[in-house]
Amino acid sequence: MIDRILIDSLSLKSRDFAIRWKDQIRNAEQLKHYQTLDDEMLIDESRPCFSLLSRTLDRGLDRSLVGGFFVNVGKERLHGGFPISEVIYALSISQNVVIEFLMTEFAPDNPMRMYQSMGALTRIAEFFLLGSFYVTKGFLEDTYTHMSKKDKVSEKLLKKYLKDDFFFK
Repeated sequence: MIDRILIDSLSLKSRDFAIRWKDQIRNAEQLKHYQTLDDEMLIDESRPCFSLLSRTLDRGLDRSLVGGFFVNVGKERLHGGFPISEVIYALSISQNVVIEFLMTEFAPDNPMRMYQSMGALTRIAEFFLLGSFYVTKGFLEDTYTHMSKKDKVSEKLLKKYLKDDFFFK
């Protein structure tokens, strides 16, 4: 069972988590495209992820909800001109923000919370790993569509380089 305080913190303090994420983004020189966004935009972009994580920890993993959210993130980032490598790295920073909170603020002085945090870590990792999968899926789906329709790349050539069979499913 995951502590209600952790679930509520992720939801009610999503802006605080988003600010921590923004600060780490600002310190990651590899994230050149994210660096072009202003602070409030970065905060607004990341808040929903922490709220969704809270909901997932509270109610269980809903693959369609998580998948739909992250597919849209992948598509939005593609349209924003972000490379997929930056998007995945930024998502891993989101996971790090939550883990740092668990280990430094939520659990250190309470053995019961430390025990609960260990269980939560598995679910948090599963959430972000699934998020990475669906971000990539959304990014590649829109790449495939764009190349097919707008760039008129042949289906044969697309299938040669984009071998995934999970598009549009």
